[in-house]
Amino acid sequence: MANPILNDKFVEQERVLQGEPMTINGTIQITAFLGIILVAAAAFVWSRYMLGYTDIAMMLTGAGGLVGFIAALIVAFTRNKVLIPIYAACQGLFLGGFSAMFEASYPGIVAQAVAGTFAALFSMLILYRANLIRCTDKFRSVIFTATASIAVIYIVNFIGSFFHFAVPFINTSSVIGIGFSVVVVVVASLNLIVDFDFIERGARNFLPKDMEWYGAFGLMVTLVWLYLEILKLLAKLQDRR
Repeated sequence: MANPILNDKFVEQERVLQGEPMTINGTIQITAFLGIILVAAAAFVWSRYMLGYTDIAMMLTGAGGLVGFIAALIVAFTRNKVLIPIYAACQGLFLGGFSAMFEASYPGIVAQAVAGTFAALFSMLILYRANLIRCTDKFRSVIFTATASIAVIYIVNFIGSFFHFAVPFINTSSVIGIGFSVVVVVVASLNLIVDFDFIERGARNFLPKDMEWYGAFGLMVTLVWLYLEILKLLAKLQDRR
């Protein structure tokens, strides 16, 4: 989801006066590095699951999800870039197990979700570069509000699960459930526009070199969220067949 660290305060207050500034290419390189870490961790857990070591795979999946979430919060509020590769590794562990479970129930779904994620990424990049979608203050405000609203729904649903309560329809393959997932996928995709804008403005305003890590972190958080939502949407669609 949208990250607290990717905000206008960085662009306005942290312009570098000396030393090497943030660049778009540098951010892309760090994003690729984090992606390699994530994929390697995901492949390891995936292989454990497929080889029948489900107990180990599920333990790593749960631990990765929890530690990754905590690491993301710390990075967001402390700007500790050391934890960003740890976040990527933990998210890889979580995605590896989560994806393997979906693949066992819906063969071929993971490849479709990965393709859908990259399709959304490049589509949003093209729309952004062509100025067909402009990241204005109003746009950022709308996307932030939509993202926060989705987060609240998920938090209520998570807390409710401990009391045998769930937000109606959102987890089902009903028309409403699928419609909800489509909306979430769209919002997650539009968050990429906000990430692109932060990275571009950061480079244009000569933010410190370290900000490349936070730009890459924000982009990765959005991509992970987008992938998970596409995966769930595809599962709902297959359930209706």
